[in-house]
Amino acid sequence: MSSLLRFLLGLLAAAACGAAFADAGENAFQPTLGQPGKDVIWVPTPETLVEKMLDMARVMREDYVVDLGSGDGRMVIAAAKRGARSLGVEFNPEMVELARRSAAAQGVAERARFVQGDMFEADVSNATVLALFLLPHNLRRLTGKFLDMKPGSRIVSNAFPIDGWEADEVGMAAGDCGNWCTALLYIVPARVAGTWRMPQGELRIEQNFQRLSGELVSGGTRAPLANPTLSGDRIGFTIGVTQFVGRVRGDAMSGEATGAHHGQWKAIRTGGHDH
Repeated sequence: MSSLLRFLLGLLAAAACGAAFADAGENAFQPTLGQPGKDVIWVPTPETLVEKMLDMARVMREDYVVDLGSGDGRMVIAAAKRGARSLGVEFNPEMVELARRSAAAQGVAERARFVQGDMFEADVSNATVLALFLLPHNLRRLTGKFLDMKPGSRIVSNAFPIDGWEADEVGMAAGDCGNWCTALLYIVPARVAGTWRMPQGELRIEQNFQRLSGELVSGGTRAPLANPTLSGDRIGFTIGVTQFVGRVRGDAMSGEATGAHHGQWKAIRTGGHDH
């Protein structure tokens, strides 16, 4: 090998080494709009919508916020800046490292955690808020997981609704949000479908997410539930001229009755519990 060739090869090796060191720096990976992922493509939520979503979910220091498919980590970091503990689950390991660097640079690494993983396998049972930017078919696959969360937990979605579940609130971001300005808030409802025993008779409830229908069966009479409401674990309905409001605690619910009958009321579930 000639000395000139060895010299040129040495220059190439040095250049390659320098490039490797550059790649290992903080700017090693930068996501590109529309880049494909395992289940989604990467489109960042505009910062103004990030804040609107967190406002709608009423994120506070006591919350634990989870973002499934967290991308560059902006939602998790914004939640951490509000004092909440937050977690991003992201399949792309380069995105995970980018988000970790960003959290550290913005001083919230202790509250904003990122893990590499499959969002469909993630444990969200302890989350009080899910902040998501997922396609409808992703949301559809996750709906069962959503409904297993603690009643009253909040799910806020960028743009896309959850099939069959009417949003409790729809909001619009102000400012520069481009095509992504709409947020939808869902409150996880308690599971109240089934048959309940009350002193007044047998209460039969059908449930579609937070929407209820049903009747009270007493002797040979049937009285429909009027104006039923369910928000998290808070339930209300009217039977005849008596209004019932209360809280659901697993297979029991209780509260205050006013109208023809007044005072404390209680019901115990005797059968069925699915949505």
